[in-house]
Amino acid sequence: MFIKNDARQRRARKTRAKIAGQKSIRLAIRRSNLHIYAQVISACGSKVLVSASTLEAEVRKEFANGGNIAAAIMVGKRIAEKAKDAGIAEVAFDRSGYKYHGRVKALAAAAREHGLKF
Repeated sequence: MFIKNDARQRRARKTRAKIAGQKSIRLAIRRSNLHIYAQVISACGSKVLVSASTLEAEVRKEFANGGNIAAAIMVGKRIAEKAKDAGIAEVAFDRSGYKYHGRVKALAAAAREHGLKF
């Protein structure tokens, strides 16, 4: 019997294996009920190049609750700006097995809108 999280992790493994084969930089996200996190990870998968989340002080000033679409849009904007400052223009989107819906979709759309190519 599969639990919901086990199925999500299985989907995430398949996506990460495909991205590893492409040897590209990836934008990985993590979502919880209260927060959303985004990291740009190197092609070898061992180093976090830039990160953004709803736990950052600047984001927390604006949003008391980081578990909503508006906060996800802010994190998407911040991760795109930080990646551009680090010289990263193109990434592979790793949604970590989550449905491309709601906060995940909002974060991706905001990152694309601010110059990150998937």
